[in-house]
Amino acid sequence: MKLFQPLYERALRWAAHPKAEPLLAGLSFIEAIIFPVMPEVMLGPMVLAKPHRWLRYATISMVASVIGALVGYALGHFAFELVRPLLESLGWLERIDKQVLELREIASQSPWSAFWLLVLAGFLPIPLKIFTWASGIVGVPLLPFVASMIVGRGKRVYLLAGVIRLAGPRAEAALHRWIEWIGWAVVVAIVLLIVYFKFMR
Repeated sequence: MKLFQPLYERALRWAAHPKAEPLLAGLSFIEAIIFPVMPEVMLGPMVLAKPHRWLRYATISMVASVIGALVGYALGHFAFELVRPLLESLGWLERIDKQVLELREIASQSPWSAFWLLVLAGFLPIPLKIFTWASGIVGVPLLPFVASMIVGRGKRVYLLAGVIRLAGPRAEAALHRWIEWIGWAVVVAIVLLIVYFKFMR
């Protein structure tokens, strides 16, 4: 039974929808605050559907993500105590508290040290929103925070969109051929990460 190919083909149809750009912006915005689904799920098919708009789509996603990150920062700064029960129910509270301690120590030495930590956070298997909330709680200065969000999120969406644009029809053909294997490989990788972080660390 095929599971991922029908979902992928549906995502391609949604990506060609007249309101695809606002939907991408909305997904990128809410993902930066709390939503678990990454905007690349929609960005990739959109670039495949209209490769000549790859730069526009990546920019929309990046700008919306940075705005969402600022909202997450503000919530962390002004409303952390109110949302502690929600964060605890999501399983984020322990990780946020840990990042708060690390960021507070780093930011006390140099705000731009926090910038490099937040940029590198984009490569870690920890949702970047964890660092976003922690930055607001600590009060990382806004200039290095916004710069780190632009670099950290920008590298992700521009790299993906650029690779798909360059590969063109070959990327679409490869995805159609291997989407089931890729989908199940991602599922296995997520399960292994959950097992590792929950039971083996």
